[in-house]
Amino acid sequence: MTQPSSTSGPELDHTDLSVGGMTCDHCVRAVTQALRSVPGVLEASVDLSSGLARVRGEADPQALLEAVKEEGYTAALRE
Repeated sequence: MTQPSSTSGPELDHTDLSVGGMTCDHCVRAVTQALRSVPGVLEASVDLSSGLARVRGEADPQALLEAVKEEGYTAALRE
């Protein structure tokens, strides 16, 4: 038996970013908060070791990149 999903409707779009310059958990929190502040973002998670940021929602990818760069980190879209 499967557990019911906590979300309904179609799966949300996601955007993956490569984030550079993060060295600690404070960096992860700063990038996560910056991404969550972008209109259209419903969820953001950042992994320090891989430099991967995954954003779910319908945010403009360029706005995501700018938000990360404004915090002082490098960012690029992952294909």
